[in-house]
Amino acid sequence: MAVLLSTKASTMEDWRDALLEVDPSLEIRLFPEAGDPAEIEAAVCWTAHDMAELRRYPNLKLLVSMGAGVDHLLRPPGPPPGVPVARLVDERLTQGMTEWVLLNVLRFHRQDPEYRAQQSARIWNELPAPDTARRRIGILGLGALGGDAARALLALGFPVMGWSRRPKSLPGVESFHGDDGLAAMLARSDILVCLLPLTPETRGLLDASRLALLPAGAYLLNSARGGHMVAADVLAALESGRLAGAALDVFEPEPLPPEHPFWTHPKVVLTPHAASITIPRSAAPQVVENIHRARAGLTPLNLVDPAAGY
Repeated sequence: MAVLLSTKASTMEDWRDALLEVDPSLEIRLFPEAGDPAEIEAAVCWTAHDMAELRRYPNLKLLVSMGAGVDHLLRPPGPPPGVPVARLVDERLTQGMTEWVLLNVLRFHRQDPEYRAQQSARIWNELPAPDTARRRIGILGLGALGGDAARALLALGFPVMGWSRRPKSLPGVESFHGDDGLAAMLARSDILVCLLPLTPETRGLLDASRLALLPAGAYLLNSARGGHMVAADVLAALESGRLAGAALDVFEPEPLPPEHPFWTHPKVVLTPHAASITIPRSAAPQVVENIHRARAGLTPLNLVDPAAGY
């Protein structure tokens, strides 16, 4: 039986080599060279794969995401019925996301855009010092990624709040949940960080009505999914001054079309879905463990609930 890898061509061989380093006995095939569909027992996929294609594999026992998100695997027609889906919860992946969050929180908190503008204009002007203890950070999503970012921000002295679908408790974090909790947290978030999974309930969450709840001059960080934002509403909030700036890593569609105004907007810092990139050798042991568990009929690690979307 074989494992099918499906991702962008530039990383396909890195994934194969990383998995074989953990278990040299694996037979690995690189999509689209799947061979006999009946021989595929597990598929390890990123966005390159056509989900309808997976229905060609009658003995598929496991579907694994190459990242923390799984919306790409749950989109219609979704995974084959009865095939468990697992996501990655990887220390290096989590660390990378926290680094991106810290980079951009500190970018805005320490007035880097203003100082860069002054540098370009050769202006020597000391701006008023920011007060970390008064810069309130709101995090949408308190899972593995949101929780780690919250702890790192707390360690720097920021007041941190977090919102989740269900009540959660993290030491030092003021937690909110539900619609009322979301409105309450947004009203106090000087910097809003989106780290939510993309589900039907969270799609379009960052729209005009919710952005209007933020304090005037707030900042937005989105490194979750582009579908969380209504792009036109984010642009309008930037133009009105409701948002003083935004750091955006994810978009819909991707790649971001070259004519999109985000590319050249003076208040937008843009990265190409690169906030945290899975390192195959870090993730491979977890993927191989789940392949072995599927063979043994055991529940995979980090099993996804398709009804919840994560």
